[in-house]
Amino acid sequence: MTSLWRRLQYQFDNLVSRGTTALIGWLVLACLGAVVPASVVLVWTDPQPPATLSGRLEAVWVSVGQTLKIGGAVGSPLYVLASVLLALVALLFVSTLVSIITTGINQRILELRLGYSTVLEAQHTVLLGWSDQVFPVIAELVTANSNRPRATVAVLAPKDKVEMEEEIGARTTATGTTRIVCRSGCTTDPAVLARVSPQTAKAVLVLPPGEDDGDTHVVKTLLALNAVEPGPGGAVVVAAVRDARNHVTAALAAGPRGRVLAIDEIIARLLVQTAREPGLSLVYQELLDFEGDEFYTVPAGALAGRPFGEALLAFTESSAVGLLREGDVVALNPDPGTTVLAGDRIIVIAADDDAAVPQDAAPFVDEEAVVTARAELPAPERLLLLGWNRRAHLVVEQLASYVSAGTRLDVVAPGDEATRRDAYDISAAQGHLEVAFHTGDTTDPGVLERLDVPSYDSVIVIGDSGPTPGGGPAAGAAPALTPGTAADDRTLVTLLHLRAIEEATCRDISLTTEMSDDRNRLLAPAREGADFIVSGRLISLLMAQISESPYLAGLFDELFRAEGNELHLKPAADYVRTGEEVPFATVVASAGRRRECAVGYRLRAEAATGPAYGVRINPDKRRPVRFTEDDWVIVLAED
Repeated sequence: MTSLWRRLQYQFDNLVSRGTTALIGWLVLACLGAVVPASVVLVWTDPQPPATLSGRLEAVWVSVGQTLKIGGAVGSPLYVLASVLLALVALLFVSTLVSIITTGINQRILELRLGYSTVLEAQHTVLLGWSDQVFPVIAELVTANSNRPRATVAVLAPKDKVEMEEEIGARTTATGTTRIVCRSGCTTDPAVLARVSPQTAKAVLVLPPGEDDGDTHVVKTLLALNAVEPGPGGAVVVAAVRDARNHVTAALAAGPRGRVLAIDEIIARLLVQTAREPGLSLVYQELLDFEGDEFYTVPAGALAGRPFGEALLAFTESSAVGLLREGDVVALNPDPGTTVLAGDRIIVIAADDDAAVPQDAAPFVDEEAVVTARAELPAPERLLLLGWNRRAHLVVEQLASYVSAGTRLDVVAPGDEATRRDAYDISAAQGHLEVAFHTGDTTDPGVLERLDVPSYDSVIVIGDSGPTPGGGPAAGAAPALTPGTAADDRTLVTLLHLRAIEEATCRDISLTTEMSDDRNRLLAPAREGADFIVSGRLISLLMAQISESPYLAGLFDELFRAEGNELHLKPAADYVRTGEEVPFATVVASAGRRRECAVGYRLRAEAATGPAYGVRINPDKRRPVRFTEDDWVIVLAED
């Protein structure tokens, strides 16, 4: 049987559903039913009530009128009616005014909460889009803005403003002097883009969303930016697309002020470079974040008119690596005889731009410690690629541009017929790189044990979104993981088996691993100091760096390709005598004579000790260091 309370609720719901008129009528009756009896009680219980009945009724009317704000005037019927009418008009006017003000305030609060208001800032940084890359980008911008008293980062994404603020607060420990402003809306709508004032920003970063059609969304966002601010503006626009085939389209949409990164190409190049020279990922990590040493430019000053070779030893606490010429043209590791022009800026690696103070380091060069490099003949290698994804063919192509003739690459992946055909087509096009495709699940320990993994010169693990270990999701399980997360999960399982193989064979595996999420890297069961290329974080660091210094787009483009100058780890014994202390200036001088720029070193004895893992970028040239035969010098060179 339905309870009385439920029946009353039902009757009330029916009353409300009848509309405003019925609701007002019942409200008036309810008020009179409560106010009139209460007024009667007040009058009759008054210590000195009116003597007559008419006086008491009049007192009741006054009480009712004052309570209901209709005056309660007494007099002739016409006078009472007119006073009641005026009171009702005044009450209606005041109520309407209060309602309008309240509605306006609530609407404004709702707009602010939903992130629909316009950001009135100048020289701020704008982030367009939402993905896991938002958090490392914000963290890097906060570090870069640490010396600015008031800095603002405005985020626009098709996501609830409060949710964005809560996620940023949870993933970003401290914002320092930087204020984070979130706005909600579609990034491809020019009218919505105006909410974050891109026309007054110093930099606009277009983040790639996680969907398959993310590149299309990036291009549309770039076109919307042009619609907001036609023609060249003051802000640098930095965007990223996944597929290299969309790079040209995005660059056209970005215009002359835009810098567009091709994510897949950059990740493939870094994977191959690091696989060829273990430890290189640690070097890039040091150079790309804002916490350690990074690239800066300083005026030529007294070096104007002198050869670039003299700039190598012109700074004791900075490392000269190139020239920034007119039009933001980057010349990395130019010929030592190249004349430094008055309008040039010296590209240096330094702790900060004000740390690059000219101070001659030539007196610290120990000429007796300089040695001649040993000749090394190229030799064929055995390489292993575990996994297959959309970047795999780029990895194979990049490997072919580095390795010597006779090198063999074995690919193991849970491939279908299309994957095998893709692998064989790539193999046929590579010439001197022999590629063999083997179908197998890289999360299966039996498959890995049969490969004799430690016998390979280098092993590359890339994420694939094949079947999740243990089968599909059970009934009632959580929603499916994103492709990047699923790939990382499979990579973690593969790394577990590889670590078990290392322990069982007591042999180290030269391993380079690709992951999507930096949080998963912390879970990876790998040796301390192992090489990881975390695609999301890496692209975030690149975008943050370029947004602060646009010329770095050209610099990174040269660093990450097989042609031109790249960072290398070369045996220290090729530069100076080992076993004795020599100032680092001696290493710089020795490298300069080989047309290289020495920027640091890595010590084998500290390779498993964090947080630097033996890597020292931009050491003081006056400080002595003792190298062994197993240590490396970090140089910028053509090969």
